[in-house]
Amino acid sequence: MYRFRFEEPWSFSLQVGPSQYFGDLYALWQYYEGIQPDYNAAFSARYTFGTNLKARTDITFIEISGQDVKADPRSGRIPRDLHFRSRNWEAAFLVEYYYKPVKVYNITREFLNPYIFFGVGATTNQPKTRYRDQWVDLRPLRTENELYSDIVMVFPMGLGLKYKVNVYMDFFMEGNYRFTLSDYLDDISTFNISGYHEELIADYVSGENPDRLRLSVRQGRYLLPNGEPNIEMIRNSRGAPRRGSGDPRLNEPEARYDGYFTLNFGAEIYFSQDIWDNWIFRNRGRGFRFW
Repeated sequence: MYRFRFEEPWSFSLQVGPSQYFGDLYALWQYYEGIQPDYNAAFSARYTFGTNLKARTDITFIEISGQDVKADPRSGRIPRDLHFRSRNWEAAFLVEYYYKPVKVYNITREFLNPYIFFGVGATTNQPKTRYRDQWVDLRPLRTENELYSDIVMVFPMGLGLKYKVNVYMDFFMEGNYRFTLSDYLDDISTFNISGYHEELIADYVSGENPDRLRLSVRQGRYLLPNGEPNIEMIRNSRGAPRRGSGDPRLNEPEARYDGYFTLNFGAEIYFSQDIWDNWIFRNRGRGFRFW
């Protein structure tokens, strides 16, 4: 028994699972639009620094997406015909608080231990849309006449549960929601294009950057039979083509920042001086009990 009475503060984990975006193209809480999942994979390093506390660093690759096609008709979002996909890298620093003590000998770790966590981090932000069978970067086009940042601050928080497999390993599952300070994860924010439609039209007519208008306005009623924007109708509408729910920075009633959620399943390995001899490359003839 004494050979396993070690207390190792460092552990590392790999986890994967589905991801779900929340924003101007999707609102699970307000309408019944089902789940539109993508995926993510993450690597984490943890350090035990208190009786019930661990510090944690995450590196995550995550895909999020949204589209009007699956929107609830009551949301009024179907006519816009907008969609996006974004594949981002996220880095975050978090603190985990466990219901049961974690600063113990590994052999006496609890078999089940729920925890909560919160932190701060940043994610890249490169939304794209599929147009004419190609994925087009939306950020450089300034579809809403604003060059928003390609780095977004995030605030992850959530719940998890760990199960002790053996002295050196836990399995876990956790749900992690990221609050953000951006309404442009999906390239959509303003309610309509009334404040900048003339600039979009000017770029289209001059041929300097026609894709700005093409990808800003996708509603069928504002398009010609060949799929190109109907300049006269857009101009006569005074910029009425709908975009999003409004800019949160202007305190508009329905406006809110974008966010995303992940539900992950993973394995956490606790490193110790004898992990290679006693587990990875152990002498099977001596026998070894996993408890």
